[in-house]
Amino acid sequence: MGGGPGGPPVAPPWVPKTELGRKVSSGEIATMSEALASGLPLRESPIVDKLLPGLHDEVLDVNMVQRMTDSGRRFKFAVTVVVGNGDGFVGLGRAKGREVGPTIRRAIDRAKLEIIEVLRGCGSWECGCGRAHTVPFMARGRSGSVVASFRPAPRGVGLAVGDVAKPILRFAGITDAWGYTDGHTKTTVNYAQAAFATLVALSDLKLTPEDTLRLKVVRGGIGTSILPPKEEGAMSGRRGGPGGRGRGRGRGGPGRGPPGRGPPGRGPPRAPPPRPPSGGA
Repeated sequence: MGGGPGGPPVAPPWVPKTELGRKVSSGEIATMSEALASGLPLRESPIVDKLLPGLHDEVLDVNMVQRMTDSGRRFKFAVTVVVGNGDGFVGLGRAKGREVGPTIRRAIDRAKLEIIEVLRGCGSWECGCGRAHTVPFMARGRSGSVVASFRPAPRGVGLAVGDVAKPILRFAGITDAWGYTDGHTKTTVNYAQAAFATLVALSDLKLTPEDTLRLKVVRGGIGTSILPPKEEGAMSGRRGGPGGRGRGRGRGGPGRGPPGRGPPGRGPPRAPPPRPPSGGA
C-alpha cells in the first residue's frame, strides 16, 4: 500500500496469527510483563510494538563477509542490534543478509522477539538509596570465550563496563554497575551476547520476599525511562556499519581517501619564475 506520491509505503494493518497475538490485539493482555508471564511463545514483533511503544534500537556490530564464487565475489552482512525502552525491558538480535538496510530491520525484529524483563535494585552496600538503579547482586554470563560479570554499584558511579555492554545495560534501565570481563572481548558479538546472557540469568532468578524488600528489587518497568523520547520514524543510533565501529570495513577499492590527493610531484609541471632583467653597459 502506498502512502501518496513520493511518500513512504504504509504498512498493512496487523493481523495476529498466534494465540498471544490475538490476546494482545483483543486487550486481554495489556502489558509486556503479562505477555512474558503468560508462558506463550513470543513470535510476532508487532506484539512488542503495541505493548512497548517508542522502543529504542542501536546497531552494535556490522560484519561483512566475502565469499568467492565462479561468478565473482559475493558479500553478506551480519548485523547485531539491541533494543530496549530504558525501563526494564531489553532484547538482543542478530541477522544476516545481502543488504545492510533490510538486514538491520530483520535484526531489530529478532531482537524484539528475544526481549526479556530485567531485575533491578539497590544491591550495593555502599549505597542504600532505595532506588532501582543497578543490578541487585552479581551475575555472570558467557558466550564463546567471553565471560561477563556485573556487580552492584552505588549511585553516581555510572556504567563502568565496556563500550559494547554499555548500550545493553542502558537500554535495560540500569545506570550504575561494575563490569568485569574475561576472554577475547574484541569479538563484539560474543561480548554482546555474554552481557545479554548476564541479564537473562538475572531475569530467571526467583527471590524471596525478604530479599526483594531488602534490595528494593523491581522486575520490569517502573514507569520511568532513562532514555530520551524517541522521534517517530527515527532509529536510536547506529554505531556499526561499513566503515564504522563494526568489522565491516573493506580493504581496497574506491573511496579510501579524499579525491584530488596524490603523492607529491605528480601534478602538472610548474613554469620557471621569470628572471630579473640584467643591467646593460
